[in-house]
Amino acid sequence: MKIAFIGSGNMASALIGGLVRRGASAADLCAIDPDEAARARVAQQFGIRTGATADAVLATCDAIVLAVKPQIVKGVAEALAPWLSSSQLVISIAAGIRSADLSRWLNGHARIVRVMPNTPALIGMGAAGLFAGSSVDDAGRALATNVLGAVGQTVWVEDEAKIDAVTAISGSGPAYVFYVIEALEEAARRLGLDAQQSRALVLATFAGATQLAQQSDDAPSVLRERVTSKGGTTAAALAAFDAAGIKEALIRGALAADARAREMGDESGAQ
Repeated sequence: MKIAFIGSGNMASALIGGLVRRGASAADLCAIDPDEAARARVAQQFGIRTGATADAVLATCDAIVLAVKPQIVKGVAEALAPWLSSSQLVISIAAGIRSADLSRWLNGHARIVRVMPNTPALIGMGAAGLFAGSSVDDAGRALATNVLGAVGQTVWVEDEAKIDAVTAISGSGPAYVFYVIEALEEAARRLGLDAQQSRALVLATFAGATQLAQQSDDAPSVLRERVTSKGGTTAAALAAFDAAGIKEALIRGALAADARAREMGDESGAQ
């Protein structure tokens, strides 16, 4: 399985590293990036071939991963198009770029998988949503699952519009978690704990609660109820959260992210 990465930033590096750790040969991976420093970094770190521009080596690849910023995808795709064959799989991790628009920029290339990963992929604990149209067969889906599965969990959706929902929940989701961590660390400091104590307690609590939720068959609401004694400290905190509308605010935030993802798709498609 030969894979070319167009772009060699953080997400591409995470995927390359994940594949290498899973046994992929460095000789079967390459990265194309105009940034000389970025090329040198991935070449040194992973021992893979690199290049500044698309060239004939792309014709030998089974999959090409577009790992560039959404703003430049159109130009990158148009430069890539002459090197593509109809059998190759294109995996796009560019946020907001719809399959139909990418296909148009790739001169009608149809074997496209659209992916929304998230930043925990950098430590091999990512969550990625994937979508493929009817032109992608089971082998193509398996290949994409293998690539993204190298850095975490994968979930396939059958409606491309749901990639916007994936973006709103898991794509942007780490920022929501960090936001709550910030708030709890500040509360801990206001209560007299120092910065080191605050960080240790909050991070351990998040990690432990997440693991408990993963290992339990019970819904989060049931787990929450088990921690909440009537008239106790947890009940007081949750009552304050409810009075401030925090749960609904989090839901509205995720819905706003979904709406913005759809707007970005419209803006990109107008190019």
